[in-house]
Amino acid sequence: MKVAFLDPSPTCREVFRRDCNKFIPESAGCYALVSFESEILYIGKTQNLRLRCGQHLDDQTKLALTPKGRAFFFYWLQCREIELIERTWLNECELSDGRLPIFNKISSPLCI
Repeated sequence: MKVAFLDPSPTCREVFRRDCNKFIPESAGCYALVSFESEILYIGKTQNLRLRCGQHLDDQTKLALTPKGRAFFFYWLQCREIELIERTWLNECELSDGRLPIFNKISSPLCI
């Protein structure tokens, strides 16, 4: 699924590189690792976007080449409702592609 189809849309984007991590806020939000061709490779939530991006940069799995390309961008949406937004984004990907993004191994709990 292309990142442009996420609803609500991520509001910010940075290149997924160590030297660009400093431009990502230390606030709560939902995020997506996205290929150069705008394909979503991973969706997550965190209380600290900058820290979480750095953790992914340290994970060789998230840097690997996939059939949909490499993670090239880090998109995010600062929000308080991280569980709801993450679940919504994962549902949208599953409806669009019939599966979770390639790096998501488990689905997050349903929000009630």
